[in-house]
Amino acid sequence: MVATPNTPVALTGVLERIIFFNEENHYTIAELRPETERGEPGTAGDSDRVTIVGPLPGVQCGETLQLTGEWTRHAQHGAQFKVTGFKSELPSSVYGIRKYLGSGLVPGIGKVYANKIVDTFGTDTFRVLSEESAKLRKVPGIGKVRASAIKQAWDEQKTLREVHIFLQTYGVTTAQCVKLVNRYGAEAKQVIVNEPYRVAREIEGIGFKTADRIAINLGYANDAPPRLDAGILFALETLQEEGHTAFPAEELVDHAAAMLETSAERVRARVEALASQAAVVRHADAAPGPRGPLVQLPVNDRAERRIADAVRRLTAIASGLPAIKVDAAVAWAQEKAGIAFHDLQQTALRRALTHKVSILTGGPGTGKTTILRALVDILKAKKARVHLAAPTGRAAQRLAETTGGFASTIHRLLKFEGAKGGFTVNESHPLATDFLIVDESSMLDTRLAAALLSAVPVRAHLLLVGDTDQLPSVGAGNVLKDLIALSGADRPGGPASGPAAIATTRLAVVYRQKEQSQIVTVAHAINGGDGSPPPVASEVAKAQAWSDLNFIAAHSPEDCLAKVVQLCTQFIPQHFHWFDPVNDVQVLAPMHKGVAGVANFNQQLQAALNPRPHGLRTPGGEFRPGDKLIQLRNNYDKDLFNGDIGRVVAVDAAKGTLTADFDGAKHEFDRGDFGDLALAYAISIHKSQGSEYPVVIVPLLKAHFVMLQRNLIYTAITRGRKKVFIVGEPAAYGMAVRNAESKLRCTHLREKLLAPAGAG
Repeated sequence: MVATPNTPVALTGVLERIIFFNEENHYTIAELRPETERGEPGTAGDSDRVTIVGPLPGVQCGETLQLTGEWTRHAQHGAQFKVTGFKSELPSSVYGIRKYLGSGLVPGIGKVYANKIVDTFGTDTFRVLSEESAKLRKVPGIGKVRASAIKQAWDEQKTLREVHIFLQTYGVTTAQCVKLVNRYGAEAKQVIVNEPYRVAREIEGIGFKTADRIAINLGYANDAPPRLDAGILFALETLQEEGHTAFPAEELVDHAAAMLETSAERVRARVEALASQAAVVRHADAAPGPRGPLVQLPVNDRAERRIADAVRRLTAIASGLPAIKVDAAVAWAQEKAGIAFHDLQQTALRRALTHKVSILTGGPGTGKTTILRALVDILKAKKARVHLAAPTGRAAQRLAETTGGFASTIHRLLKFEGAKGGFTVNESHPLATDFLIVDESSMLDTRLAAALLSAVPVRAHLLLVGDTDQLPSVGAGNVLKDLIALSGADRPGGPASGPAAIATTRLAVVYRQKEQSQIVTVAHAINGGDGSPPPVASEVAKAQAWSDLNFIAAHSPEDCLAKVVQLCTQFIPQHFHWFDPVNDVQVLAPMHKGVAGVANFNQQLQAALNPRPHGLRTPGGEFRPGDKLIQLRNNYDKDLFNGDIGRVVAVDAAKGTLTADFDGAKHEFDRGDFGDLALAYAISIHKSQGSEYPVVIVPLLKAHFVMLQRNLIYTAITRGRKKVFIVGEPAAYGMAVRNAESKLRCTHLREKLLAPAGAG
């Protein structure tokens, strides 16, 4: 049966068992029972089965597969058939039909009823299901209701199969096919053929590239208006992923024309057509300069309008705070704190109490926490209702600890309901508060900021607190910087208010330097453009345990990896036994891929810190009890949000589930959830925004040059609360600090804030 390795051969048989399937790339490990020379499946013995590996999208047990490929030999598992191409067909033998129906593919038909149905109808089973389903009632145990349910499930599965076979060529996944059938039902194939770009607009997870591949293969012209329109919208969505909520019209035209391989004139005409249809919003009021007219997706235009309207509404109506003698309150807060506040700190307090909307910004060690604690004390003393919020759970927890107030994430504060697809706390049902303080506001993207500001009651105060030198929000927009730019606060202390009447105070005096904090000193040196690295130790053993920041030289990605593992497994446990190497130490890497990337760090640190033999294998890797996890997407059903960190408590390989603890709450995850989880011994610097960790380790190499920017290294270093270790090349550090030209984000928020109320 087994040919010479690497010899192209054909193999046909019945798919017996799927051992492993990766939803993202369709890589499958399965067992096949080859046909005999007479075209029948082999005997039932396991020795007749062969292992097949390769991309097999949408296949199901019981199907007959016609494979092409080659025989290979795995060091541990022996002979395997490596698939390079395949065709599938519904089983024609009684054995195959029984296997196919009994796989659980069709709801309502398990192994018991599959056997009964096939015993009754034999090779005619599929025809009966499709054309004469009433005959199912002849099968013992199947009545009218069950027969109807089986017929409906069979028709849905048949439609799904037809769509999947049709789309196999285009790389559409099984999950995407399910979405198509759920949305369009029996018309799915017709919609794809007649309106392929509609699919890209309406089905989450099927983007322009997939729809375009289908359309081009179906014969759509390169410059067909539906293709150009879809391409322009896709270009705006791509630019949105880079942080832009708007984009100069002419730059958009050039960008889309290059992507679509067509002329700028044709694209320009379609932009105008889309604007006339309100599919995009075109503005002609860009600020003076080279930008020219801007184009936006309507969703971003609406979000920015909501922000501007909320700011105008708040600043136009008098404060609802109890009467406060501000000077006396500031003096009382200083006495309570036992320190005299700097003039800028006093200014920040006064502005927060006297202006409906205010901003407090500044780097680490400049006293933001001191002012927030004083402000909360004053408001509590006056019996005012105070709410504190932050974008992430860790930032909210830290805010509560430092101020003594209750803090929550913004999503929990606004009460997101997944069933309704939105927040229940909004402009119509605002927060019951007198004063809202939002920390880590640099993380606010446009849409979240719009929801938050709209929910602030008109007589309440709003204070936004953040460090604009950190990385910008993951989502599109530049909200905090746009608001600060309008206030005119471009120097320490800045004016009390600007064109949009937003009072901004920028704290500049560093207090923690008095405690010889190298973390704070180096962070401010980075912002000042000083690319000279801190003193560099040649080996891990030579790091200075007494210092809160160390730079350890690494001469290659492999050397960097080894020294990071050495820090986690030897140096830190030996010198700082009170730090847990898993809970308290966080590796923050600039990139995901490569030897010194997030993925490889996680594999190596898992092996070094949690070498348990039994785990749960998933397409994304293995999870073991004790592993540190990160939630990658918001899961409103579980009340978990992007960036939440937890620990694996238990795994059940038989059920394919794991249980993890997130801040004291246990959650169970099954196969459908695993794509939202990843190991978190190492995470990206972007994922660390809004969080602090007792110990931070930052790999920094010239190989990371694509990501090396000043705000990236600044953000990483300022995440460390007690200790920071930089492991890498001093030259890479200098490259990052000198690269202050992080990509500017284009928005239309400033223009909206400056426009008169109700302006179009």
